[in-house]
Amino acid sequence: MAKMKAAMAAVLVMEKEGVTQAFGVPGAAINPLYAAMRERQSIAHILARHVEGASHMAEGYTRAKAGNIGVCIGTSGPGGTDMVTGLYSASADSSPILCITGQAPRARLYKEDFQAVDIESISKPLTKWSYLVREPGQLPRAFQQAFHLMRSGRPGPVLLDLPFDVQMTEIEFDIDTYEPLPVYKPFASRKQIEKALDMLAQAERPLIVAGGGIINADASDLLVEFAELTGVPVIPTLMGWGTIPDDHPLMAGMVGLQTSHRYGNATLLASDFVLGIGNRWANRHTGSTEVYCKGRTFVHVDIEPTQIGRVFTPDLGIVSDAKAALQLFVDIARERQAAGNLPSRADWAGRCAERKRLMHRKTHYDNIPIKPQRVYEEMNKVFPRDTVYVSNIGLSQIAAGQFLNIYGPRQWINCGQAGPLGWSMPAALGVVAADPTRTVVAITGDYDFQFLLEELAVGAQFKLPYVHVLVNNAYLGLIRQSQRGFDMDFCVQLAFDNINVPDSDDKLRSYGVDHVAVVEGLGCKALRVKDPADIEAALRQARVMAAEHRVPVVVEIILEKVTNIAMGVEIDKVNEFEDIDCRHPEGLKGLALAGLLE
Repeated sequence: MAKMKAAMAAVLVMEKEGVTQAFGVPGAAINPLYAAMRERQSIAHILARHVEGASHMAEGYTRAKAGNIGVCIGTSGPGGTDMVTGLYSASADSSPILCITGQAPRARLYKEDFQAVDIESISKPLTKWSYLVREPGQLPRAFQQAFHLMRSGRPGPVLLDLPFDVQMTEIEFDIDTYEPLPVYKPFASRKQIEKALDMLAQAERPLIVAGGGIINADASDLLVEFAELTGVPVIPTLMGWGTIPDDHPLMAGMVGLQTSHRYGNATLLASDFVLGIGNRWANRHTGSTEVYCKGRTFVHVDIEPTQIGRVFTPDLGIVSDAKAALQLFVDIARERQAAGNLPSRADWAGRCAERKRLMHRKTHYDNIPIKPQRVYEEMNKVFPRDTVYVSNIGLSQIAAGQFLNIYGPRQWINCGQAGPLGWSMPAALGVVAADPTRTVVAITGDYDFQFLLEELAVGAQFKLPYVHVLVNNAYLGLIRQSQRGFDMDFCVQLAFDNINVPDSDDKLRSYGVDHVAVVEGLGCKALRVKDPADIEAALRQARVMAAEHRVPVVVEIILEKVTNIAMGVEIDKVNEFEDIDCRHPEGLKGLALAGLLE
């Protein structure tokens, strides 16, 4: 049996579990692990500028490719507490990331030693497992259990806290006989799927709601196959966007209070049956359950048993991995098709497609300062079909959800439930680290951009090129818009007269932070756009610059300071603050007369 330091055993286990990339910030208490990584040279490491940034890089890395698990490493104390936001975000969005923290030696625990915080207790509510490794001999098996738990059931994060002396102690460990533990996933039964298909057959206007669990299960192709077999239109959630291409005839639009399409909401309201797969009925998708559920029958398929019935009780609940369930849905639907027992959905699907063709919002504005809708119109023109968009929270994300086009799984990478500001930039770096060949585009507002902007230096140092579209309205735009209900505009203005901006550019001077100067100071490239006619050229130039210099390129677009993006408190009461683009020759009246708003 080989003898080695426990820290070396941890690195060897990570190798066997497929880890090739880590993100983090070294420190005294975690240096034994770094020493083992340095000796092995098997796991590449990207040095973040902030440990929270490293945790979001790990999230982006995980989300970029099926099977990836991002690893975030930090020292004890504040290194661990800096990871908490990343753990929360990963837990909320079912993303498996492994956070590893160094800890004070065991003899100094609970004695107020320098940077010795009880990160095990702090992180426990936000992880599938949080564990302080108390004995050196436990360390390799703790890592084995961590990977088993992250991959089993509903995916999620794990934190392992490693005391310094535990890492340094020699143990006996045979890596040659090591094998990853079998992953546990629940599977739907044939009887359950047949019952769901029986209920579907009885419906006149059915829909499939496709959640992020389908992407986690790498089952988007099966979803599309099932939709095409049955002819049932698909409503992706924000986390499930890309499970079916936006231009697929059965993609019926997104539903919700904010990131939704007008035609998507109208179609959901006209439906009588919903089959949800791998989704969690998030409140920004549903609004109130009274409106969302009224007049509809629901089947809910989810990998997590306690997720079924959490928001509302479905008529049928099925606990299953999305891929396993969809494979059965496809197999049984094929059998019924061969027997002539699949009803035609052509009329209903045609009505859904008609809404999608006619019910839009206006995007082509020539205003100066620029209206945000125009930005996304230009992005759709410039960036290729396989672009990976990384977004966060705020009006920039909501507008992206309404106006961008997404054509495949893992091409929309968004932090859904937690929504920490600053997420997009490090997450985009993690995506690039996972696959440097992809076109990656991050989208943020100016306040979001400023939260973790130091991570741009990471992109410059480690040659991680991507395009960052920064829409600058010098406001906390979403909070300003929500303050309308309180009849105030309070503590949300980011504008100030920047004394370092020349007087000759008085309009830009009033926007406050000179983002171009900051970006260039961090070793990256930046362009600024003030005229909508220049957006396309700037985005194309940014792609060329990113490829040439191998650094992030920021395109700052100066927006009008106040634009209200469509949203509401119910899916049947979304406020359209800006112009709609109703393409029916008789306008809204024509839509109503045609029954498309029912």
